[in-house]
Amino acid sequence: MKNLAALWFGIPLWQRILAALALGALTGWLMGPAAAQLQWIGDLFIRLIRMLIVPLVFVTLVSGVASMAAPAKLGAIGLKAMALYMATTFVAILFGLAGALILQPGRGVTLDAAAASEPLPAPMPLGERLMAIVPENVFAAFAAGDILAIIFFGVLLGAGLLMAGDAAKPLTRLFAAGSAAMLKVTHIVMEIAPIGVFALVASVMGSEGVSAFVTVFSLVLVIYLGGAAHMIVVHGGLVRFFAGRSLPGFFAVARAPQLLAFSTSSSAATLPVTLSAAEEGMHIRPAVASSVIPLGATINMDGTALYVAAVAVFAAQIFDVPLSIGDYATIALTTVLVSIGTASVPSASLFLMAAVLDVIGITPDQTALVIGFLLPFDRILDMWRTVINVTGDLAVATSVAAMEGELDDGPQAAGAQQA
Repeated sequence: MKNLAALWFGIPLWQRILAALALGALTGWLMGPAAAQLQWIGDLFIRLIRMLIVPLVFVTLVSGVASMAAPAKLGAIGLKAMALYMATTFVAILFGLAGALILQPGRGVTLDAAAASEPLPAPMPLGERLMAIVPENVFAAFAAGDILAIIFFGVLLGAGLLMAGDAAKPLTRLFAAGSAAMLKVTHIVMEIAPIGVFALVASVMGSEGVSAFVTVFSLVLVIYLGGAAHMIVVHGGLVRFFAGRSLPGFFAVARAPQLLAFSTSSSAATLPVTLSAAEEGMHIRPAVASSVIPLGATINMDGTALYVAAVAVFAAQIFDVPLSIGDYATIALTTVLVSIGTASVPSASLFLMAAVLDVIGITPDQTALVIGFLLPFDRILDMWRTVINVTGDLAVATSVAAMEGELDDGPQAAGAQQA
């Protein structure tokens, strides 16, 4: 038994997750709809991950801010992170538009058999989203898991500890110890990841099946190839340009968050693992990792933006709606704005469709048909969109850390540079 345990834990975690993902896909394909019985195991794993999000983000952020040399650096970190997140989202839209124009996924597609979806609520207006950053009740924000509000309060508390100096040292040490402990708890939970990933992927494959790709094969190619190109060119380019890290080194660190993102379809559920990869794999100091990555999990929607832009062109091609250069610019601008208010949960991008399709003349009835057509296999596309989002979080955090001198050159970092 000890030999089996030693063999199991001797295999790198990402390899165990990858094997579980492949085995889950095979099991789901063989079991068919019966694989849905495994869903509760995957849901239990996601609950464990979600359990960590609020305490991990809060204690690591407060500890990181309190350890900074000057509170003023927080403004520079926030502005650079926001600028990079918006820039990468805009470029992702260009990849989505270009892919849809080249592969023409909507040509020849008919929606006769598609059932119209129920009308979707509009995404939260940008003004309301910004207002919600300041919590009226801190404890209510913790209870609701409102990450942006928690970040806001955590930054204020960390700055207060920093300004209080020696008088706040006991509390500062307490948060530092809490941060270290929460990262260890994350490691414990992640040892269960292969089981959770197996159950989640088996359930998805059993319910969706490989045949789900056939009808929209061209659209799948646009999303998967466009997303891969965006991660390599944009995310890899950011890390190479700002931090001097090689692409193989960066993607080696990103493997575990990417695999978990692919199986859960949730940036929020992947957040603890992304934080762990940032601090221990990329050697980003807590001040940057614990502020930039949770912010990215909330507002960085590269994969979502790429998908929505591609689907806008997809819908225009189905309904023979001519698009001008101005229309493409409108799609890009609208997608950037509404993506900020998107929840980091599975299939959240469907809530953006009405807003984006409306600006190019797609009627509400046509939008309902498009969404009804995409909904049955959206989870398979959503898995890849989440991988793109999570990779962007890690790339931007690494770039901001390098710009602010908050990137340590540990052994793995050196290896990443040499890879």
